[in-house]
Amino acid sequence: MPRPGREGGRRGRTAGSTTEAPAQAFITRKIPPYEILSDADLQIIEYNADTILEEIGIDIKDDPDAIATFVAAGASADGERVRFPRGMCREIIQKSAPSMFTQHARNPARNVVIGGNNTVLVPAYGSPFVYSREGGRRYASIEDFRNFVKLAYMCEGLHHSGGTLCEPMDLPVNKRHYDMLYSHIKYSDKPFMGSVTAPERAQDSVDMAKIVFGHDFVEENCVLVNLINANSPMTFDSTMLGALKVYARHNQAAMVSPFVVAGAMSPVTSAAVAAQSLAEGLCGMTLAQLTRPGAPVIYGNFVSSMSMQSGAPTFGSPEASMVINVGAALARRLGVPFRSAGGFTASKVPDAQAAYEAANTLQQGLIAGVNFMLHTAGWLEGGLAMGYEKFVMDADQANMLAVYANGVDMSENGQALDALREVGPGQHFLGCAHTQANFKSAFYRSKIADNNSYEEWLEDGALTAEVRAEKLYKSMLATYQPPELDPEIDERLISFMTAKKTSFPDSNVA
Repeated sequence: MPRPGREGGRRGRTAGSTTEAPAQAFITRKIPPYEILSDADLQIIEYNADTILEEIGIDIKDDPDAIATFVAAGASADGERVRFPRGMCREIIQKSAPSMFTQHARNPARNVVIGGNNTVLVPAYGSPFVYSREGGRRYASIEDFRNFVKLAYMCEGLHHSGGTLCEPMDLPVNKRHYDMLYSHIKYSDKPFMGSVTAPERAQDSVDMAKIVFGHDFVEENCVLVNLINANSPMTFDSTMLGALKVYARHNQAAMVSPFVVAGAMSPVTSAAVAAQSLAEGLCGMTLAQLTRPGAPVIYGNFVSSMSMQSGAPTFGSPEASMVINVGAALARRLGVPFRSAGGFTASKVPDAQAAYEAANTLQQGLIAGVNFMLHTAGWLEGGLAMGYEKFVMDADQANMLAVYANGVDMSENGQALDALREVGPGQHFLGCAHTQANFKSAFYRSKIADNNSYEEWLEDGALTAEVRAEKLYKSMLATYQPPELDPEIDERLISFMTAKKTSFPDSNVA
């Protein structure tokens, strides 16, 4: 007898396939990664990470099952402190973790391949507030969440619908994950992320994915990527590890990402941050492989420096960029995909500070070889706010990253010797055949930047980039058209959520 949801899942996967395929479902970089450390220096950081695991250890809070799993594999435990023999974690990960995997979308044309020379650009995640020029800073709602799903769906440069785009504060904490997951499925056909705020919410995510994709398909393929944060320094809790184990059991991807504010949650130096982050990442990825060998994992790091004057995290700093670069190199040596970078800023509004800091981090992530760039678009105020104008401004930068990643055109057309011969010295190229044939696609055209003369800019209303971005996002939301979703799948999702929500009381305790 077929499992429940098997045939419906097939229809759910293909329902969106009639949607026009994106120009590029993800970036395949044609430029080599740039590494700032030598092999000898990277070996030192790997040695130091193993020293942390062997001598200092990792605290595993309130999860005796995870401790027992580690011990059975060769680690030792002293209460909640687990220590790993040198090389143990690396050996387990390299034995079974895939170096590259596909995350399936319900529209197969939007499947993303994570790892190798690929970069997947993903919206920001986790903000309790939203910011817009019109409404200012306020608590996020489920309507805001839906709006950002729609914007991400419409932005070609974003390859993924993301996860907790903003926290819908108007819904109960213990039930809002249903509405967030449903919004990703209903209003987009790009890949999406599951909930990690409790193991049972992770299971709900898997169960909803099985309604869409089918039971067997989910067990055999990755349809969810999930953010598992370490409680740096050198600590994991039962919430994160519980969610990790749920996803790993069902063959879904765990993105193990230490969250480090250097100076507070790690030493202040880049080499120490890189070693600590790697040690924490190795621990989490090892548990995923021990739970289900071959389950996809992504090594991630989220690193910011700290203002030694105020204690607040800072973004777009050269030190953080160095850790991103080193982390990407370490992931390649380990043989797993890497997550880092994004449109980070500490600015409260989409101003010059926001633009500089975001551009610094986005570009550094691309040239470092990041595979999964969470927080690409929308990030404001150190992650406390998701910005509407900032979202489309960052998406514009994402489009530019794709152009840069495509590298230099060295074809006959790219070399353009025919144009040089036609025009010759002292003349312009505006009317030559090569220019006429290429002018529509020769250069990236921003939908936000103003390149007119000063007089034309004044005549058009002297609009700032923020105002132009406001006009763009409002126009996008006004013209949004949802992708097709099989009505039977939609009905089953709604029935599942309704039954679950009515089975336990509302709570605003995480």
